[in-house]
Amino acid sequence: MKTNRLKNQQAIAGQAPGTLTYVGAAKSSKVDITVIDYDGVEVFEEKVISDVRNCYDYKEKESVTWLNIDGIHDVRIVKTLGMYFNLHPLLMEDIVNTHQRPKVEFYEDNIFVVMKMLTYKKAIKKVEVEQVSLILGKNYVLSFQEDIEGDAFENIRERLRKKPNGKVRNSDSAYLFYLLMDAIIDNYMVVVEGVSEELEQLEDKIIHESAGDPTKALHKFKRQLTFVRKNTRPVREIINNIIREEDDAGKFLKSVHLYIRDLYDHTIQVIDNTDSLVDMNSNLLDTYLSMLSNKTNDVMKVLTIFSTIFMPLTFIVGVYGMNFDEMPEVHTKYGYYIIWIVMISTASILFYYFRRKRWL
Repeated sequence: MKTNRLKNQQAIAGQAPGTLTYVGAAKSSKVDITVIDYDGVEVFEEKVISDVRNCYDYKEKESVTWLNIDGIHDVRIVKTLGMYFNLHPLLMEDIVNTHQRPKVEFYEDNIFVVMKMLTYKKAIKKVEVEQVSLILGKNYVLSFQEDIEGDAFENIRERLRKKPNGKVRNSDSAYLFYLLMDAIIDNYMVVVEGVSEELEQLEDKIIHESAGDPTKALHKFKRQLTFVRKNTRPVREIINNIIREEDDAGKFLKSVHLYIRDLYDHTIQVIDNTDSLVDMNSNLLDTYLSMLSNKTNDVMKVLTIFSTIFMPLTFIVGVYGMNFDEMPEVHTKYGYYIIWIVMISTASILFYYFRRKRWL
């Protein structure tokens, strides 16, 4: 992974600004281009476009057009769409760079947002990431997705298909832009809840001492949560920048400024929940180490007590194990039995004493 990342960075090092070079995992699959065009109740069209040149037909339409591109490894398609929709070369460069940090940029003809779409794979206990680039224009929204299979937008598509009188079909492109951002942010909550459930299950196992050694699992969860926090915290900055730039971006976002402010609340909730899980993960590790330490202390206490009980017995045996002839007890008829009585009595008295002190 690190080697591939280094090669990707070396590939773009020294190139002129605006040069389109795909930075990401090598892919040979076909790029899917879908379009949804709508305008209230009467106008609705959804289809797959096989030739990127057909996208030009939607540029000048008065209806709202959503162009979704699954797969950005074919820079030719990105370049052609950039030419049709008058996208800035730096904007297109950021689209094909999958290591781009989440951000927002304001241009004369559009607003550009880069976000990370997260998915929690429960089977392998791993958070996977996909870069999504959103572009808002006067009457269109372009979405560029890194992967081809699956996204968080299917619910929006269903609302567009099945609710002709719904708010989505009867709103402008800014509302669709907001919904796409909202779907990505809401999906963060799904990811955080998935990790939270796993941590709670691990917590129960730790408390009931059935988790074995959970340090590796806790370390893995810590890495996943750090990864989530890394990709969600910049979203707060994105929303803040959009709110601050409302005057300049007003021609695009005036109709949804209250919704954008609501996105900020959702983002803060995601960040707070993630931070809480990071703290929970650390506390679980501390709890496990504390329980392990207490367990060790209990074992050492028992061993110490039994060692203390056997100390006087060892002393007695050592004394009468010396090879001296002039030892009165050695020649006593019942000396052997007397010594056993003394040792058993000593051990019993010490054992009773430790029980009274609740050390055993």
